[in-house]
This record gives sequence, C-alpha cells and structure tokens, in this order.
Amino acid sequence: MKYLKIISIFCAASMVYNLSYAQEPNERPKLIVGVVVDQMRNEYIQRYYDDFGENGFKRLIREGFYFSNTHYNYFPTYTAPGHASIYTGTTPSVHGIVGNWWFHKQENKDVYCTADDNCPLVGAEGRGMSGERLMTTTLGDELKMFTNQRGKVIGVSIKDRGAILPAGHMGDAAYWFNDDGNFITSTYYMEKLPSWVTSFNDKKLAIDYIKKGWNVLRENSYDESDKDNSPYESRLGGSDPVFPYDLTNLIKMGGVGAIRSTPYGNDIVVDFALEAIAEEELGKDDIIDLLAISFSATDYVGHAMGPRAIETQDTYLRLDQSLARLLEYLDNKVGGEDYVLFLSSDHGAGEVPNFLKDHNIKAEALSDADFRNDLKTFSIEKYGENVVKNFSNNNIYFNDIVLNNLKLNLTNVQAEIANYVLTKPSVKRVYTSQQILQGNAHEYYLQMIAAGYDVKQNGELVLLLEPGYMFYKSTGTTHGSPYAYDTHVPLIYYGWGIQPGRSHAYHSITEIAPTISQLTNIPLPSGSTGKVMLEVLDK
Repeated sequence: MKYLKIISIFCAASMVYNLSYAQEPNERPKLIVGVVVDQMRNEYIQRYYDDFGENGFKRLIREGFYFSNTHYNYFPTYTAPGHASIYTGTTPSVHGIVGNWWFHKQENKDVYCTADDNCPLVGAEGRGMSGERLMTTTLGDELKMFTNQRGKVIGVSIKDRGAILPAGHMGDAAYWFNDDGNFITSTYYMEKLPSWVTSFNDKKLAIDYIKKGWNVLRENSYDESDKDNSPYESRLGGSDPVFPYDLTNLIKMGGVGAIRSTPYGNDIVVDFALEAIAEEELGKDDIIDLLAISFSATDYVGHAMGPRAIETQDTYLRLDQSLARLLEYLDNKVGGEDYVLFLSSDHGAGEVPNFLKDHNIKAEALSDADFRNDLKTFSIEKYGENVVKNFSNNNIYFNDIVLNNLKLNLTNVQAEIANYVLTKPSVKRVYTSQQILQGNAHEYYLQMIAAGYDVKQNGELVLLLEPGYMFYKSTGTTHGSPYAYDTHVPLIYYGWGIQPGRSHAYHSITEIAPTISQLTNIPLPSGSTGKVMLEVLDK
C-alpha cells in the first residue's frame, strides 16, 4: 500500500511537471486571432450542426478544443462589456465597461462605451471614438508592451465597440463600418487611413452585396427553425420577413450601412480582415501579432428576427462559409502551425417573449418607458416629487438634490422603492447598492450583479427581471440578463499548441485572456483574475 501511495504521488508530480514545463517559456505562435460572434448562443452549434460545411465550425470543433459549457459570469450581458471582458480577463466591475450606453452617476449624463470627443473620426464625419473608458489593459496591450511595440494589434468589426475594445489602449488600429459603406477609424489610432484601406473602400463591396439580394443559402435545410414570416419577426427594410429579400429597400431606409442587418455584414468583415492580414503582414515574422475580428451581423439579424427564425439560421450557415474562408486564408498566408485562434461570443439571446407565451411559458416584452412612468407616479404620490433621476439598463438612479431638499434618508427610499418594484410580476429581485457591495456568497444572481457593478457609475438600485421577461419590443429579441440563455456561449480554441478535445466543465468567459496569455507566454492583462482553462494547456 505504501508503494502505491509513492507511485500515486510520483504520477501526480509528473502531471504537474508536464503542465508547467512541457512548453518552453519563449515559445509562441506568430499570430493570435480572436473571433467574437455577436449574440451567438452555444446551442446554435448543436442545432445547426448537420447543415454546416466541413471546413468552418465543424473543422474548428473537429481539430480544436471545444468548451461547450462556457458562461458569462456577470450581469449585464451586452456587447461592449462582453468584448471588454473577453480581452481583459475580468468583469465590468473592474474594467469599467458596464454597458453599451449607460447613465454615468458621477458624470451625471448618458455615456457611450467608446465615445471620445477628443478623437475625431478618420474617414467619415461623426462622433469621435476611442477606448479611453476601458480601465484595465487588454491582451493586445500586454502583447504590445511585451514585444516592445513590435507586435501589431488590429481590431476589425461592423460595430465600433466590437473593434475598439478588443484593440485596447495600445492597438495599432481599430476599423469599423459606417453608414456610407466604408471602414473608418479615429485619430486615437492615426491621422489618415492607410492607402490599402482607402483602396478597399473604393471597391464599394457593400453595394455589390446588396445588389445580390438575400435568399436562402440552401433549400430544405431549415427544419431546425420556425416557418418563414412567423409572427415573432420584425420587418426588414420595410418588407415582410419572407425570403427572398430585395435589399435595395435597405439603402433607401438606412444607407449602405444597413448591410449590417444581413449576413453580408459578416462577409465584408472577412473581406477586410483578409486584406488587413496581407497588407499589414500579420504573422509574417517571429514577433507575435493579434487580429481581433468581431462578427456583428448575427446580432442585428437576431435582434430583428429572434433565435427561431430562418433568417437567423441562414446567417449562421453563411457565417460558417466565411469562417472556412478565413481559416483557409490563414493556412496559406500565415501557416497552419503558426497561428492560434479562439472563437466565442459576447453574449447569447433570449427567446422572443410572445413565442414563449404561445408555448405556455411565462414571458413578456415590457416597455421601459411605462416602467419609468410607473416609478415617477409612485415617487410623486409617496414623496411629493420624483426622486428618480434615471432608469436604464435595469438600474434605478436617484436625484440627490431632490432627496436632500426633501430631507429623505437614502436607505429608507431605497427600501421603499424596492418594495414597490417587487410588487410587479415581472420583477424577481431588487438589490440596493449596499447589498451589491456587501455581497452574499449564497446569492448566485447577486454575485453576477456585483461582478457587473461599478459603484462610481451604476445606480442605487438594480432590478432582476423574471426569466423570459425583457424590456424590448414585441417582435425579435434582446439580451442582457444573467440567465443561461444570455450567458451560455460557445468557446473553441484552434491551431498552434491546441490538441483536439472537448470539455463539459463549467468555465467563465473571463478565463479566455489568461488562458491565451499562458499559452502564448505573454503577460496577463492587469485586471485579469488569472484563472486558466487547464484542459487546453495540458499537452
């Protein structure tokens, strides 16, 4: 028995040795490729799997490591916090991106996650942009510092926030798509667009895509989705939600930028990303680079149509082809053994509430304007004046001036308004700022709210809706909750240093950055918890 114990200890020590020292500290690939698919529920992989080709999602899963139980570990689950959390390895309570838009308590105004008046746009007119609201370093920032600025970091997306936040503070460039159909940037990165970007924009590819129209990719491949023109879908470009679509109406209503609401929004991102790889010579030398790609058309289509629509499924079948094109190009340009890629999502999405109601599940599409008016009415009846300054992103902010003038106690007002809000059937919990900061290890959703809460920016009360309830219109869907339909996303690692496999263990999205850091031997982002996915590092 003694000898068996000695052997067990020796084997355990050997496993630790292999985990820690199988890779030399100076080994790393030439290129990291981060792919974020906006609003991708993990279940889309399983539901659409039979209709995928062999060289996109299937290739990534077949040859990569698939974590099928990865979740967001905070609330709210929006696009900007999602991208920031993936690349910083921490939550909004630390990196500071607590929403897309939010009311900032200390600044006393509505703010946008990447707006910056000090950094005018380059290539277009409009609001300036930068990543200055991001409070921690990103994977790309650490790469830049580690390589003494020699490694390149570039972000590409249809959305400004999908390009800027992954590129971080020190990115060489972030490019996003505007309503004129061009990729643009801001003076935060450069004073004028590179000639290759101007040449790309001059091709007017968005117009070519729109002229194609949008029909189903393959006939008889959509039995995993609801019927065409279901009552749960929104109109697209003024047309009924029925294939085929004449996309020229989109130009009339929203400009060329309306391509965002079609699968072609993903296609043109791939077109641009391939051009960036070639022109910026990413992965061509031994100095590691990072390319962050965010596919946002899936989010626009999902918001309009919901997760059961043929349009949503068709968008993913086309994205599958785009991924195959990206992988083939990386193989040829960079080399199959010289890049590591990860693919995940910034959040999931809920079911359309009316769909759930029609299938005997409690749900409701709520009006935030009605909720705001109810708060105002209650406040005036209770206190004589409206003490609520703002209600947004499930946060209730109080007007300090009114509270002081009425000599009201903040703790009492919090309790009274919380008790009123709890009378609504749609509300599950209401937490005060004190409860959030104090925390409770036994309250799962309180922990998630605390991880997404910044005391300097967020409100005095945060409410949690019941599952299936959302502040949204009656068609299409949204996201933002701490429930599994919004938190459960895919995660696949592929390429350099990755052995094929699958894990069903629970992991959080904030483990991606530290895992990539450990895999590629570059420093952890400053706010990272350092928790890594040992399954993918065990060689």
